[in-house]
Amino acid sequence: MTSDLLYVWAFDADEESSDFLAVIEADPESSNYGEIVDTVPVGLVGGAHHTEHRMPDGDVFFANAFAAGTTFLFDTSSPRSPRVRASFVERGAFTFPHSFERLPDGRVLATFQNLGDGNREPGGLVELDPEGAYSRGAEAVDPADPELRPYGLAIVPNIDRVVTTTADMRGRLHATSVQLWRLSNLELLETLLLPPGERGDENVMPAEPRVLGDGRSVVVNTFSCGLYLLTGLDTTEPVATFLRNFPYEPPHRCALAVLIGHFWVQTVPTSEALVSLDLSDPSRPRVVQELALGEEYRPHWIAADRSGRRIVVTGRGDMEHRVLVVRFDPETGRMEIDASFRDAGSGLPGVSFDRTGWPHGPSGTATPHGALFYR
Repeated sequence: MTSDLLYVWAFDADEESSDFLAVIEADPESSNYGEIVDTVPVGLVGGAHHTEHRMPDGDVFFANAFAAGTTFLFDTSSPRSPRVRASFVERGAFTFPHSFERLPDGRVLATFQNLGDGNREPGGLVELDPEGAYSRGAEAVDPADPELRPYGLAIVPNIDRVVTTTADMRGRLHATSVQLWRLSNLELLETLLLPPGERGDENVMPAEPRVLGDGRSVVVNTFSCGLYLLTGLDTTEPVATFLRNFPYEPPHRCALAVLIGHFWVQTVPTSEALVSLDLSDPSRPRVVQELALGEEYRPHWIAADRSGRRIVVTGRGDMEHRVLVVRFDPETGRMEIDASFRDAGSGLPGVSFDRTGWPHGPSGTATPHGALFYR
């Protein structure tokens, strides 16, 4: 079964009109495939940023407008006509929330970049209830890495662990660590410095951790286009091993990745491509395919549907105002651009956000960022 809707979180390119959630017809059998069926403005010019990566089991998902330090909860009980259910800024002393992951009971773990105003102090790991209320939190500060700012996270429930990464969203600091926490009480156990790779800078700004199929190991990429394997997470001596790098020409940083079965799919903006790796043997990743997206198409965000057969892509460069869908084969790791996902009458794949009007009104060109398939 395929997801029949796609939610895309976007901001006004001129930063004059409200951020909004776009609802796109995502049923490939529909005659309106790729049509924007609704938009939901939030009343804030906040720099729409991350959503959750996957639609949770309930009717509410989290999306943050990082520049404004604000998170919105979208109610999808009417899937084609979602609405803003609530919003929040700080939780406890923690500010500037970034990434969200679900616990098995529906509660949320979130990384907060900071404590207090601005970017003076590192934040931490915070637990929220499904409605966004604060339950508990723990600070991430550790002299082992004075430049850390909590960024992404992965929950490893089989071994009572959480892994967080440490990239500064403002780009001023250059952390090189991942942090290991005890899930049951949010105790910070270890700040583990990633070793440099062959190029020397692959360990800078760790980005997105993903839990492997063994339920005990984690792979993490970095914005400087390195890839690392974390093992021994339930021991007193966890290990970070450099696996490989990807082409990297600043400012084109590697960003989001998805793990589908034993395949890792990585955004590589320097190559204008998605790269799929076979991690059947995690210590020896094997390149399956490099899918070129288009000249000056710099992928940044990706998220897979529940079947693992489609990936939504947003990015920068010439795709800054476009949403693509890529078909993925979970058996082989092969990919292809879904050429049928496009605007009516367009010769280009993808849905353009470079338009003068939207269902909510004439707010002009928008820039999509976070996106997820409705289940």
